[in-house]
Amino acid sequence: MQTLFDTIDNAIFKPLAERMRPLELADYVGQVEIVGEASGIKKMIENDTIPSMIFWGPPGVGKTTLAKIIAHQTKASFHELSAVTSGVKEIKEIFEIAKMNQMNGKKTILFVDEIHRFNKSQQDAFLPYVENGNIILIGATTENPSFEVNAALLSRMKVFVLKSLEKEDLLKILKRAHEKYYSNIKIEEACYSFIAEFAGGDARQALNTLENLLSIVDKNNVTKKDLEKMMHKKTFLYDKFGEEHYNLISALHKSMRNSDPDAALYYTARMLESGEDPLYLVRRLTRFASEDVGLANPNALVQAVSTLEAVKLIGMPECNVNIAQLVVYLSVSPKSNALYKAYEKVKKDALATTHLKVPLHLRNAETKLDKELGYGKGYRYAHDFCSGVTDMVCLPKELENRKYYEPTNHGNEKNIKEVMKKIEEIKKQEK
Repeated sequence: MQTLFDTIDNAIFKPLAERMRPLELADYVGQVEIVGEASGIKKMIENDTIPSMIFWGPPGVGKTTLAKIIAHQTKASFHELSAVTSGVKEIKEIFEIAKMNQMNGKKTILFVDEIHRFNKSQQDAFLPYVENGNIILIGATTENPSFEVNAALLSRMKVFVLKSLEKEDLLKILKRAHEKYYSNIKIEEACYSFIAEFAGGDARQALNTLENLLSIVDKNNVTKKDLEKMMHKKTFLYDKFGEEHYNLISALHKSMRNSDPDAALYYTARMLESGEDPLYLVRRLTRFASEDVGLANPNALVQAVSTLEAVKLIGMPECNVNIAQLVVYLSVSPKSNALYKAYEKVKKDALATTHLKVPLHLRNAETKLDKELGYGKGYRYAHDFCSGVTDMVCLPKELENRKYYEPTNHGNEKNIKEVMKKIEEIKKQEK
């Protein structure tokens, strides 16, 4: 029974994104591939045969909403945990409730948001309850479950991949919210498009932006200019998926390549302060660590991966200084694109020579027949030689004299160049 307090709570205290959360699949917007008419989830709901599953996708695309719809339409007992705030105590309490529900013939759905943040032992705790049917576990994650969820648990769950919402989906959601809660305020059509583009496929962000706009602007006719004025910083002018996004990441990359830490920091701040995903930025920096620094400073990749972990650990805005540290480090590191050039060169040969067989002397002789065919014959074990090097040819005969990796004289690659030169001299002596 709904009380006056419930009504006030829904009307005032709950964010617009929460108030707009649908309870029926028919009202769910987007993800047609997995919730459409012929989809598996729709049939599972209709037949009440919901398995344990994982929803993998970026923020604000409907993972939590879909879990709640499933619970609502199947009449299951629904419980929600956040891996960020919940511990063993809360998990055990839900397991006890699930046992009682099962005794009374009722299903229990446990939804775990950000399931990838639970450690291995916490994830293991779910395993017996999923196996014996005490709970139907639905996890949501923004990270690849293949790497973040225990293999034993993952093997018992069906994975559904949710994509960023299309602009048309966001427009539909925004107009629904306007009509339902703000119909007394007129909004210029261009505002919807502006908000939808800025949200970058995230419905929660789109609805939060609309709510902020309508709570700040004290007028009954809201225009695009009002929307732009609302933000002191030009956050809305940075389209995370548009031309300026690519212009700024290009400028950052080229500034670091030119060993200009000041310019690199500037473009980093432009992106971070405008709402760029810090994980996207660090992924690009990690690529740079190998593409433009490479073995001239092998520690660059270590620094990049460490920064990635730091960003995951503390998030924005605190992680901005971690990213700044990496940007400066990469900017002042010695540079080499020798690895990048080597891979691009070898990639062409690899694609053009897929018909070539691995030389017999490099194959493992696992069976008697292998030995009869000459597998492993002529192989020279490098550790048996004083120098640790033999003159054995490892490339297929057709590519015998190819050279792919050619180190520069920059940073550590100068040392590598000397080592490779000595290796070649030893091989000549062996011959």
